[in-house]
Amino acid sequence: MAKVLINFAHPALEKSRVHLQLVHAIKNIPGITFNDLYEQYPDLDINVAREQKLMEQHDIIFLQHPFYWYSAPAIIKQWLDLVLEHGWAYGHTGKALQGKYFGNVISAGGPEQSYHPEGHHGHTIHEFLLPFSQTAKLCNMHYVAPYVIYGVHRQDISDIREDAAALAQVLEILSDKNFDPAPLPRLNYLNQILQLPAQTR
Repeated sequence: MAKVLINFAHPALEKSRVHLQLVHAIKNIPGITFNDLYEQYPDLDINVAREQKLMEQHDIIFLQHPFYWYSAPAIIKQWLDLVLEHGWAYGHTGKALQGKYFGNVISAGGPEQSYHPEGHHGHTIHEFLLPFSQTAKLCNMHYVAPYVIYGVHRQDISDIREDAAALAQVLEILSDKNFDPAPLPRLNYLNQILQLPAQTR
C-alpha cells in the first residue's frame, strides 16, 4: 500500500466553503496521513525534524491548499524553505526523498478556461505551478499531475460535495495496495485518474 501524506494549508479554514468539505471527506481515509500545517504551527514555527520524518515515512506527498495569488498560502513557502534542507532533500548527499511522488491539490476561484494563454490569467495552471514541479525535480522526486478544482466561486454546496467525494475516491485509488504510481506524472490532471480503466491505474 502506498502511504499518502497531505500537507494541508488554509489560513482561515473556518470561513472556507470548499476545503471544509474536502477535509471532511478525506481526513479519515485509511492509508492517508492528514497534516494540517496551520493547526500544527499557528506561529509558523515549523518543526523541521517532525516534517522530515513524515516525508520519509510516505510515498506520495501532496500540498493541499487554495490557489492564493497564483501560488500557495504563506506557511507553504515557510515549510518549503525550512524542511527541504540541503544535504537532506537535495544536493550531493540529499537523497532522502529520491523516488517519491510530490504534487498539489488545489482549488481555484476562476473557471478552467481562464487559465489559458488567451484567458483572463494569461497562463495555464501548470505554468503557475512550475516552482513546485521544479522543487520536486531538484529533490529527486516525481512531480504528480495536479489535482485542480476550478470555478469554486460559483459552486453551490452540492457541487462542492461532489468534488469532495471525487477527491476521496482518487486518494483511495492512490493508497490501494495494487496501485502503480508510475503513470501519475504523465497525466494532465490527477483528476483524470478516475477516467482510466481500472487495470491501467
